[in-house]
Amino acid sequence: MALTTEQRVRRAAVKLFAAKGFHGTGIRDLAQAARISSASLYHYMGTKEDLLVDIMRECLDRLLLAARRALDTVDDPADALSALVTLHVMAHAAQPDETRVVDNEVSALSRPARRRIVALRDEYEAIWADTIDKGVSGGVFDAPEPAVTRLALLEMCTGVARWYSPRGPLPLDRLAARYAQLALRMLGSPALPGEQGAERAREVAAEVWRIRP
Repeated sequence: MALTTEQRVRRAAVKLFAAKGFHGTGIRDLAQAARISSASLYHYMGTKEDLLVDIMRECLDRLLLAARRALDTVDDPADALSALVTLHVMAHAAQPDETRVVDNEVSALSRPARRRIVALRDEYEAIWADTIDKGVSGGVFDAPEPAVTRLALLEMCTGVARWYSPRGPLPLDRLAARYAQLALRMLGSPALPGEQGAERAREVAAEVWRIRP
């Protein structure tokens, strides 16, 4: 099915913002990549910042939706953390450009737009924080500095976007499972990643991002 003009503009923006950064991408670059004239570009995107905000908001909304859906049916903290790690790794591996834009271009936003995007990011990270806190209070995790551990985990999982290739030797579901093991070890948990959490995460990844490892 042929892409609409709006879809072409968005796809071009994601690739250019990820590769060159927001400030390094000009209107002419976007127009050429989307195969439309510079004069008509604003009709399909508003301002360049509007386009950036929309890309970031949609990506964060999907991460939030996926995390909430996965944890709806998972109670055990180790299972819940495995689900969060699996989703984060799969999303960053399968959607590297979108997630790179979210992770790298917050500073390019104006103050009002930045507040909105940072609020979404904080909401997502709060789900991780709550999961880790439940594990610590329940004696499942041993994390003297849970906030530091959470940030380290997110940074580790986010890094997949920089190097993962589907042509590599490890299938995405096995890669995500390995990251879940590492996450539990970082939290001092003797538990292995629960299959309930991993299976639910794979189901949600297929629903939200159409990722099928």
